[in-house]
Amino acid sequence: MVKTIRNIGLIAHDGMKKDLLEWVVWNAELLKGHKFYCTGTTGTLVAKALKEKCKDVEWDITILNSGPLGGDQQIGALIVENKIDYLFFFIDPMTMQPHDTDIKALTRLAGVKNIVFCCNRSTADHIISSPLFTDPDYCQEQSDYSVYKNRLEEESLTSKIGDKSPKSGFQEEYH
Repeated sequence: MVKTIRNIGLIAHDGMKKDLLEWVVWNAELLKGHKFYCTGTTGTLVAKALKEKCKDVEWDITILNSGPLGGDQQIGALIVENKIDYLFFFIDPMTMQPHDTDIKALTRLAGVKNIVFCCNRSTADHIISSPLFTDPDYCQEQSDYSVYKNRLEEESLTSKIGDKSPKSGFQEEYH
């Protein structure tokens, strides 16, 4: 039987790192052979926990920057490049995050790219126990955004600009 390798993003807020680590260790057998992309501290902790649990396994873990230091954007870029299939992002619902806009951007990208996304342990349990997780024939449907991408092609914006240049006192005064 051919093993399906999933590209999995792992992120956890500080208040949820313990939950994610417990979940990863509990599911270590199911997670063997998959590729992981993790934000900084989370990735370091996950790598250590998995190596302690399964000493003979060579885990494929890429550790990115800490979330607030750009790691969330790095995960987002990987989602855009279709390099992440699943995103397990254990979000702390009780703590304000200074990088809340990054979190919202990841949530939006997960929706745009239609990847599997969860933000808590219960959902993670359901995802990893789904037969689709190991089904080699399953892949997410990609939405067709061609209408959006081509929305400005029907009328040329450059033809509407013409040779008009903005006039302002600033330009005349300083040029």
